[in-house]
Amino acid sequence: MRSHDLTPGRMIGVSFDHGEDFFSALADACRTNGVRHGYIPVFIAGFSSVEIVGTCQRLDNPQAPVWDRVHLSNVEALGGGTIAYDETADQIRPHIHASVGLKEHSATGHTSHLLAATVQFLTEMLIIEVAAPVMRRVPDTTLYDVPLLRFGGS
Repeated sequence: MRSHDLTPGRMIGVSFDHGEDFFSALADACRTNGVRHGYIPVFIAGFSSVEIVGTCQRLDNPQAPVWDRVHLSNVEALGGGTIAYDETADQIRPHIHASVGLKEHSATGHTSHLLAATVQFLTEMLIIEVAAPVMRRVPDTTLYDVPLLRFGGS
């Protein structure tokens, strides 16, 4: 377990536009507002298309991460996550999870790691900047190279 006292910075409200790529718009919002580290306590969204981690295949190793994706369309979503910064690539590294409901299938739900999405009508989000410490993602070689959140120099 890792924990660290976080010093909050600004709270940024973001409203995405219809047709925008979710992750590109999030990166633009962070760049525009100078946010490198933070968390997203909640967002609400409509997505015309979305890709989340999942599979319908039998898993050879249920303990290993799933790297496949499920494609869904015409969904409503509720999600949250964290934002770390990769200085080498000079870009944010968000980790977002979302619960999505398929509108034309009685809002049947799916929940997983968000990989890609296209905004449909709206996405409204709060970003809470973390002024300190630095937050970064470090691949853990003992856990299938899953990039884990690290604080400061830890």
